[in-house]
Amino acid sequence: MAIDPICKMQVDEEKAAATSEYKGQKYYFCAVACKRTFDLEPEKYLDKGKE
Repeated sequence: MAIDPICKMQVDEEKAAATSEYKGQKYYFCAVACKRTFDLEPEKYLDKGKE
């Protein structure tokens, strides 16, 4: 299971609503809206987990 970087939901990689690749890493999303949000400012959401 992966964690959606926007809403922090668990996402089954095989059933993800959407995916994005950023800096060689693949991210999985529960919904297309989360993917769109991530794609606009990926660094903003990746930094969030480091706080």
